[in-house]
Amino acid sequence: MKPFITYTGSTVPINQTNIDTDIIIPTEFLKRLERTGYGNNLMHYWRFNHDGSLNEDFVLNQKAYENATILLTGENFGCGSSRENAVWALYDYGFRAIISPSFADIFKNNSSKNGLLLIELEENVIKKLFSFEEKNPGFTLSIDLENQRIKSDFHDPIHFDIDPHTRMKFLKGIDDIDLTMRVENEILAHEKHRPVYMNPYREGEI
Repeated sequence: MKPFITYTGSTVPINQTNIDTDIIIPTEFLKRLERTGYGNNLMHYWRFNHDGSLNEDFVLNQKAYENATILLTGENFGCGSSRENAVWALYDYGFRAIISPSFADIFKNNSSKNGLLLIELEENVIKKLFSFEEKNPGFTLSIDLENQRIKSDFHDPIHFDIDPHTRMKFLKGIDDIDLTMRVENEILAHEKHRPVYMNPYREGEI
């Protein structure tokens, strides 16, 4: 993961609640072995018509939002199945942060492992942001993770709370594997001194 300290990007609104992972990346597009390429099918049945042409009415296909990297959306985003591919699709498409009143727990956990920052704000604050966005399509937001603030030209800085452990991982640009490798020597030392009956495959013991 790359460190996420401050980030500035344009905003796109999808003002709907309970957007589930099957909407984010439909089941038929889960056959890829790698994490990349899923962005092409992000929200496929909202972005495309039945004949494969672009749905020009859908917000992600509108010119004002073609470079948007911050998603503003409704509560309970990422509900449904636990597929991590949903996070891969959002990140591969270009999103680096999502702002919502709430997120599904498994989706939140998957996002923290893949560098997609989730920011939860009170619903009344979200409504104000939607209102700002309606008057200023694609307006820019600056996220200051170190100081836990969101800034723009249209409102006073907004404070947000975030789990301290998740914040630390983003600021340092590390994931769970990196955290494990930091204590590799302690793990190896522990394994070396485990009783044989607990560790039957220790070299030279069987």
